[in-house]
Amino acid sequence: MTNERVSLKYSDSGVNIDAANEALSTIKELVKRTYTDQVLCDIGTFGAMFQLDLQQYAEPVLVSSVDGVGTKLKLAFMTGKHDTVGIDLVSHCVNDILVQGARPLFFLDYFAVGKLEPAVAVEVVRGLSAGCRYAGCALIGGETAEMPDMYQLGEYDLAGTIVGIVDRARIIDGSAIQEGDIIIGLPSTGLHTNGYSLARKICFEVAGLDVNDPMPGVGRTVAEALMEPHISYAKLMQLVMCMVEVRGMAHITGGGITDNLPRILPEGLAAAIDLNTWTVPPLFRFLQEQGNVAESEMLRTFNMGQGFLFIIPETQAKRLQETMELAGQSYTFIGRITAGDGKVQYTGSLNYADSSS
Repeated sequence: MTNERVSLKYSDSGVNIDAANEALSTIKELVKRTYTDQVLCDIGTFGAMFQLDLQQYAEPVLVSSVDGVGTKLKLAFMTGKHDTVGIDLVSHCVNDILVQGARPLFFLDYFAVGKLEPAVAVEVVRGLSAGCRYAGCALIGGETAEMPDMYQLGEYDLAGTIVGIVDRARIIDGSAIQEGDIIIGLPSTGLHTNGYSLARKICFEVAGLDVNDPMPGVGRTVAEALMEPHISYAKLMQLVMCMVEVRGMAHITGGGITDNLPRILPEGLAAAIDLNTWTVPPLFRFLQEQGNVAESEMLRTFNMGQGFLFIIPETQAKRLQETMELAGQSYTFIGRITAGDGKVQYTGSLNYADSSS
């Protein structure tokens, strides 16, 4: 009787290197579409290299941010649609550094999964690549981690890091904001990447809907309404910052206007927001009514149709109007900076779009 030991392979533990290589061939082509002349290496090197062009900067400052997509990923798992969560991730990160006036340079991603499915990985990177191309930054590297037993079958996690640049003299940090300045809002496309834990609970547990069911009063299926990609405001705001004095910007993410706008207010100032100035998309009406959510909670959880805010002197209002007309961009004067305790003060009430529209 022989007592032979079994020779194990890495694949016996659940890690399939061949599957990763299968995905890599397609991923390389998607990633290369985002490259600029400043990218000095191909995908697959141990470290990504990016050569900074500093000629246009007197005192260049790098601005970075790292984030994820949150439980919006659950919708991707439920629908089998994986080509937009990458756009969500890039747009979220781009907007975060845009707040300080930075232009995006490059992006790196982290994709972790229990069992790698090459087709899914390719679709995720397809979204990342599309988001980077739109924002004008290069997807120069990342990590695909196959970790058996860490994630449920068919699920994954996605995170990203962005690095941008701004001249020190052009950093926008809110310190120039003054009493009497006006607050402008740019429309969102929906929830963007925040509030999904509550939204999923309302849709699937309270309302008992399926992802393919129509969302009452919205005119779209649940999947279509909740999976709408996060907008990148970078191109528009780069134009606005060239034409108008922008004193502060706020990306309306988790915490809504209530918690995000105060992050840029100097001491002794507050923000007065008139809720009657814009029409809230019907998606938010459905969530509030079905979930019996208080208005204050809605304003702290969701963006309520305003994805990005910026603040300018009132004397610049006419020039802003001309700039926005030139860009073909909708916007709303939603409030004003006042003396106060650093908080957002609301007047009026949420003005929802007609549910029949």
